[in-house]
Amino acid sequence: MSKHFSLEGRIVATATLALIIGTAIPWLCIYIGLDPRLSWATGLFLGIIIILGLMRQVLTPLTTTLKSLQGGLLNFRDGDFSISLVPPRDIELRQITNLYNEIGEHLRRERAHIYQRELLLDTVIQSSPQALLLLDQSDHIIYSNSSAKKLLNAGRPIQGLLLQKLLPNSPGEIANAINNWENGLFNYTDTNGTHSMHIGNSTFVLNAQKHRLIVLREMTRELTRAEVEVWKKVIRLISHELNNSLAPISSLAHSGKMLIAKPDKAAALEKVFDIIADRCKHLTEFTQGYASFAKLPAPSCETVDWQTLIERIAPLQEFTLSGDLPERQGYFDPVQIEQALLNLIKNSHEAGSSNEDIKITISTDGLGQKLVIADRGCGMSEKVLQQALLPFFSTKEQGVGLGLALCREIVDAHGGHIQLLNRPEGGLQITLWLPWAKESH
Repeated sequence: MSKHFSLEGRIVATATLALIIGTAIPWLCIYIGLDPRLSWATGLFLGIIIILGLMRQVLTPLTTTLKSLQGGLLNFRDGDFSISLVPPRDIELRQITNLYNEIGEHLRRERAHIYQRELLLDTVIQSSPQALLLLDQSDHIIYSNSSAKKLLNAGRPIQGLLLQKLLPNSPGEIANAINNWENGLFNYTDTNGTHSMHIGNSTFVLNAQKHRLIVLREMTRELTRAEVEVWKKVIRLISHELNNSLAPISSLAHSGKMLIAKPDKAAALEKVFDIIADRCKHLTEFTQGYASFAKLPAPSCETVDWQTLIERIAPLQEFTLSGDLPERQGYFDPVQIEQALLNLIKNSHEAGSSNEDIKITISTDGLGQKLVIADRGCGMSEKVLQQALLPFFSTKEQGVGLGLALCREIVDAHGGHIQLLNRPEGGLQITLWLPWAKESH
């Protein structure tokens, strides 16, 4: 039969040929003198054998091709796209195998493309200064970058470790922030000094399992650069404010000099002096605000009774005391810490928190003292949170941005650190940590 026949045509031709042969054999047997019944039985038997032989010859390429396709599809299931099939001579079977080979080639190209993208992404992540940790639902580390290894395990591999076994080797402040699922800004200290760090936590579902992504970003350099820009802004602001006041004062002084020679203009002269006095008062208040920040004295630490501190603050700003006060007395500069607490409580009120939702919690341990101010105000956006401790940064229309910066300076002067975190249910939590004795710098 011609190899150009379709598979269906070959099957029909084979069946027709077998029918013709099966019919002709009995007549041939009768012709040579055999018994008719034996002739028909012989013809049927030989016809069946011929039909089976011809059908096997026709179906063998189909069977071979189907087995090859089955093996190739099993390789696809196992992720192996490297196998190609040899096209058979049959036109229809050749079309099927060619289609299979085209799909395999497409999958090979897609896999190579995905691998290249994964390699590029991994290279970018590994060179990132941000420390990244990816955890599965059992808290095993399934991915990390070089910065995370350096920050949390002195450069040693951490992939595959259980998070709770890794954290004891990490700086205590970082371990606490990770354990508490914090999102915000905090400080930690190592042999190279004090560093500002931002932590972010997020969860997502991958392959029907919950995963946790932790991103730790070193903020010290960014804050230093931002502080330089802030100081430039402050210089421009002071220059603008001085010019706005000195220019009219100079003009009014000239007008006053002319009015002195006119006795009938005494009322106008008095008004000139009133305006000059008002502008001078404004300049005095303006400069005193900046001077109080720039001339913060060194803390004069002493033993402080917690109850006395609370009673001094309570009449000035409303809040709620959470929990019991520590039995051990505090040790810090009471005037400066009182000022810091008043600033923070005032900020909570201005953020829209009610009095009963502004809570102060005080605790101590063998290392130091912790004062936590928590509210249910509007909190801070990620961008604002990263700049909130900078001097003169403010989101308030009339704010000068000294409240939080002054708190930071007070705490730093005590050798402690300040931490700002958005609360999961809304609001802000600010933690002041002070050591029992001032650290040397």
